[in-house]
Amino acid sequence: MKRFCICLSLVFAALLCFAQHQKPGFEKIGVYSCGKQPKQVIFSPDSKFVVLPLLEDEGFDIFSIEQKKVIKRIEPPEHKKLGFAEGLFVPSKQAFFVSQMTTGNIYEYSYPGFEYRRTIATKGTWSKFIAYNPKYDVLVVSNWVSNDVSVIDFSTGNVKKLIKTKAAPRGMTFIEDDETLVVLSFDGGTIQKFSMKTYELIDSIYIENAAMRHIVTDSAKTKAWISDMYHADVLELNLKTFKIEKKYHVFSNPNTIDLLGDRYLCVSCRGPNNKQDYTKRSPVNGKIIVIDTAEKKHLCEIPGGNQPTGLALSPNQDMLVFSDFQDAALELYKISF
Repeated sequence: MKRFCICLSLVFAALLCFAQHQKPGFEKIGVYSCGKQPKQVIFSPDSKFVVLPLLEDEGFDIFSIEQKKVIKRIEPPEHKKLGFAEGLFVPSKQAFFVSQMTTGNIYEYSYPGFEYRRTIATKGTWSKFIAYNPKYDVLVVSNWVSNDVSVIDFSTGNVKKLIKTKAAPRGMTFIEDDETLVVLSFDGGTIQKFSMKTYELIDSIYIENAAMRHIVTDSAKTKAWISDMYHADVLELNLKTFKIEKKYHVFSNPNTIDLLGDRYLCVSCRGPNNKQDYTKRSPVNGKIIVIDTAEKKHLCEIPGGNQPTGLALSPNQDMLVFSDFQDAALELYKISF
């Protein structure tokens, strides 16, 4: 009996080890049309919808996962000025926010329902990325042209502080129990840490010529990964030591990144710039690179359309979506292990 129990334990351990090391598979569901220049994609908290802020169109599209089509275009108050860049759900507030670069505004909507609530002026120029800090109950918004981050009191919508950063701040995240804000500078080649209590600079990392766009962390907030468009790299950052530990070379112009199963990094790579103008169609299509951060190597590639830009995993991580910026389309994949 004892020998049987030992054998059973070994079999169970082997099966558990196998399950833990199974690789993800990506099955294409479809490619679907949307508005012009979808800059980002965001799953709703219930995974029923994907929201697409449109850079060169009048608002943001709502794509239904069930119906497999855009079911609604929502037009914020100054929608004629275009320039919708990023979005954020805040489930605890039953809220959705979208930024508009051309006005320096963010707009709040209810979720569920997508009913308009209010307009908040960031007091910055060319507002892009939005993040929420529950400990301090504030929104932060990176302002690309004014080189600062707006800290906004959630309840009043008032700007509490404009934090000066290096040139062209973009991606942001909170670490150290939401006491610290990490900001990436696209033109400044810098990763900066700021205190949320004092707004003072704590630390910074400079990388020559780097054009850093997006940052994600693991669930324990011990590591972060950062896309660097200039060098076509993804940087692995130790958040305890605040040192770069690894660089993964990917494809041209890595944009948005997301972490699957706390291990597999999905990276949207836009592809090479058009020699006439980077805002035009790329000479070749882009791709999604999947990196196994445990084994420190590329796992697989997913072909994309022209300039894959926005990318997101569903909350339960069984779907991947990304936008093809120049095709006015989104691509949806099923994930399995």
